Amino acid sequence: MLSRVANCLYWMSRYIERSENTARIVDTNLQLLLDFRNLDDSAIAEHWMPIVESTGDEEDFLVRYSRATGQTVTEFLVFDTTNPNSIASSIAQARENARMVRDQITVELWEELNRVYLWMRSDEARRLWNHSPTEFFGVIKSGSLLLLGLIYATFVHNEGWQFMQAGKFIERADKITRIIDVRHSTFPERGAPVNISQRDALDWSAVLQSCSAWDAYKAAYGAEIRPEWVVELLLFNEEFPRSVRFCIEKFDDALRAISGVANRRFSNEAEKLSGRLLAELQYGSLDEVLSHGVHAYMDLLQLRFNNIGAELFNAYIFQPFVNMEDEILVQQEMQQQQ
Repeated sequence: MLSRVANCLYWMSRYIERSENTARIVDTNLQLLLDFRNLDDSAIAEHWMPIVESTGDEEDFLVRYSRATGQTVTEFLVFDTTNPNSIASSIAQARENARMVRDQITVELWEELNRVYLWMRSDEARRLWNHSPTEFFGVIKSGSLLLLGLIYATFVHNEGWQFMQAGKFIERADKITRIIDVRHSTFPERGAPVNISQRDALDWSAVLQSCSAWDAYKAAYGAEIRPEWVVELLLFNEEFPRSVRFCIEKFDDALRAISGVANRRFSNEAEKLSGRLLAELQYGSLDEVLSHGVHAYMDLLQLRFNNIGAELFNAYIFQPFVNMEDEILVQQEMQQQQ
């Protein structure tokens, strides 16, 4: 497989996953604010600014907007095409990556991705947003899930499919840590009483809803909301498909399917880093999170995800040329694929 094709499939899958996760975060925060009354501007900003911070775009946001409100943050994260992490930009970049490898993807996926892209740019999308943001986000989430389902059901499960799996699960793992980090300030200190306020309980319920984890949480822990149980589920649960452990396990499986290397072996730095992180998550515990602090632990995980992604790029995407003849041959092969 050409490195260019692998790169496009990997990022197409990441952007599809990113659009869904952003929709979940913003929609849940809108719903959460309905439970709070008489909030002043400062309190509203305290609820919206962490959402921007979770995407890592706070500096860009503050350049364009004077303060964080529901209107400014949702515009920035949903429709702003100059924000590379907005829903509109994520869908557009997913489509662009798909376009560059059109001959490598199925007709069903291309048609559905185009439909979502064109709908997002239409007046109908704006009208639905103005009428009912919840219905709007429902369309985005349903469209993203359909795209992921088409990838699973209509693709040959070859190297290209494994690159898409890798992109999906590393993106999902990263977003889970960012969603947890949004509420890290309300996490009780180690050794503190477990009783939490109603407001904090609502905040952590919102974390679960942002990850579609509410039902999984109730099945494992019951209806009582305790932040430490929420974090434990989202980091270490081996069966929940949106836990960090589950995502890294599937990501590691994809890497080894691409290279053909057996478990407990590695052929490149990406597999080494991924396998090490997976082992730490498999044998990790909430005590380790508490000893680091929730915020510091999430930052550490995000840094490791970035390092793994960079090493994946070095192993499969960036291929230095030994001489000009090799470069010419690669360029000719790429043109034949177009």
